[in-house]
Amino acid sequence: MPKRSVLAAVSVLALLAGSSGCLFRTRPAEIRTSTAKLETATRQELIDRINTEAAKVKTLNLTVDIATSVGGEKKGKVTDYQEIRGYILVRKPDMLRMIGLFPIVRNKAFDMVSHGDQFELSIPAKNKFYVGHGTVAHFSSNSLENMRPQVIYNALLLPAIDLQNDIAVLEDSSELIYDTRNRKNLEQPDYVIDILERNGDQWYLSRKIIFDRTNLVPHQQLIYDENGAVATEATYQVYQDYNGVHFPNVIQINRPQEEYSIRLTVVKLTINEPLRDDQFTLQQPAGSQLVDLDQPQPNAANNAGSAPSSNPTKP
Repeated sequence: MPKRSVLAAVSVLALLAGSSGCLFRTRPAEIRTSTAKLETATRQELIDRINTEAAKVKTLNLTVDIATSVGGEKKGKVTDYQEIRGYILVRKPDMLRMIGLFPIVRNKAFDMVSHGDQFELSIPAKNKFYVGHGTVAHFSSNSLENMRPQVIYNALLLPAIDLQNDIAVLEDSSELIYDTRNRKNLEQPDYVIDILERNGDQWYLSRKIIFDRTNLVPHQQLIYDENGAVATEATYQVYQDYNGVHFPNVIQINRPQEEYSIRLTVVKLTINEPLRDDQFTLQQPAGSQLVDLDQPQPNAANNAGSAPSSNPTKP
C-alpha cells in the first residue's frame, strides 16, 4: 500500500476513535488476580522460617481422625472409606508409630511402626504381620498395600533445609484460589522454595515448599522421586500455636502414583514429651502370618481383597 494511503487510513481510524459514535465500546477488564494484601520475604528469610520451626520439634504425640480414599484415573473410580480414630507417635530423626481403631467397637484396625528404612505392620482382623522397607519394591494393584509409614512421617514434618549439602532456590510463582466473595477462581502470587539434593554426581529436585503470601506460612509440600515425578503432595491447613510451635490441624497426604490419599485431622497434640524406645516396638502376634512386602506377592490383589467399609486403612 502506498505511503499516502497508509497515512489516510491511520487518519480515518484516529477520527473514528475520537468521535462520539457507536463504533466502539469500553468495558471493565476482568479481574483475574487476587487483591489480598501480600507479605514479602527473601529466600533466606523463608529458609530461616522452615529451619526455626523444624528445630522446635523433637517429638509429636497426636490423636487424629483418619480419612482414606483410594483410586483415581488409573482405576476409573475413587472409593472413600469411613473416618476412624487414630494415634500417632513421632520421634526424630525417623521413628513413627501409628495405630488405627475401628469405629464404634474401638478394636485395633492396624498398628504400624517405622524405623527409618524398615517398617512393621500388624492387621489383627486378617491375622497378618507385614514387614518391608520404607520404599515400595513391588507395586501392588491394591493401592493401600503400597502405603508406607515413612510417607506419613515425611509429610507430617517439614524437614530443615540443609544448605551445606542441598541447593535451595526461590521461585516467585502463583496459584489459583477460590474467592468466596466473587465466587470464582483467582490467581494469587506465592513463594516456592525449590530444594535440590545430590545423588552421586547428579542433582535432582527433591522438594518444593509453597508459602502462602498472605501470611508466609507453608501450606503445601511436594516431594519428588529421583525421576522427577511427584511422589507425595502434602497440604497444611488450619494452623494453631502449640506451646510456641506453629502446627497445622489438617494435613492432606496424596500419593498420585499409587492413587491413595490420607487426611489427618488433629484432635489432640502434645509436642516434645519424652517418648521411649519400646513405644516404637511392634512384635509379631503369635500365630499371625508373616508377609514380606519386599517380595512379589502372588495374586496380591486377590489375597489382599477389597478393604471393608469398616476398615479404611487395611493395607
